[in-house]
Amino acid sequence: MGKASRRKAENKAAGTKQQKVKPVPYVGRPFADLPDEAQWVAMREIVPAATAAVTVEVDGASHDITLATVLPMAWPAMKRDKGDVFVAIQSLTGSGDASRDLGEVVRAALALPDGMPLEYPPKATADSPRMQDLVRSDALEVTVQEGFDFWLDEAELDEEGRASMDRANESVSPTVRMKDVPSAYWCRIGQRTYVRWILEADENLATDALARLHAAGESGLGDGRLLGAFRAYGLLVPVWEVDASTEAAEHDSAMGELAQRFERALAVDTPLTPEERRARNGVVSRQITLR
Repeated sequence: MGKASRRKAENKAAGTKQQKVKPVPYVGRPFADLPDEAQWVAMREIVPAATAAVTVEVDGASHDITLATVLPMAWPAMKRDKGDVFVAIQSLTGSGDASRDLGEVVRAALALPDGMPLEYPPKATADSPRMQDLVRSDALEVTVQEGFDFWLDEAELDEEGRASMDRANESVSPTVRMKDVPSAYWCRIGQRTYVRWILEADENLATDALARLHAAGESGLGDGRLLGAFRAYGLLVPVWEVDASTEAAEHDSAMGELAQRFERALAVDTPLTPEERRARNGVVSRQITLR
């Protein structure tokens, strides 16, 4: 009898049963009901380098931590020498609920010794807490960073860490959070410039509203044209291409006007007209899903 068979027989004889781990249920909109849902999605999918302070409660104790887009060596989390905790929101997750995965990383990060990284994310289960269970902040104020110098003090970086930061800095596309519509982000990728707007409205209703605007010829962002939209964590993210020679601030006024037009279209509850249905089909046909 092999070892596994003997162990099984011993367990059976002892009246013990191995506990099955309950799988994590899939959640299509994992950041819903968190403060500023769109900003969680932005840090997860849109912004290359950013931080946000958040207060969490774990095991009855309150902790101030810093969310970051990514961390050195692709660590899920790290604790600085002085005890400051950083958690990477873009770290790889293995279940169907990014919020539950992130909750497990937060708990593991708080348990780290000072000056240590979390090299591998713990595996979430159906019993793991979600970020909605842990977060006590009433807002998520994202600070867009030009690079990853916020990672560590220069004196704390070894040669490998410094090289990792340099490589990461080279990959950062210039990104600016729009002034009057904070869930919209201007970014320059190569020789082209875009504005991506994360809509917190129900995805189907947001698509209808966007279709109404497009059919009426009102979906432009100033002179910028609507390219299409993608889906990220249950939210619709339309994308406009704007003049590559312009900066983010030059689109603030047009972005505010577009937001007002969108809100009016979102409030319309009549069925789509044939022209609007065709416009909707066009928007949907150009969609991709990131998560």
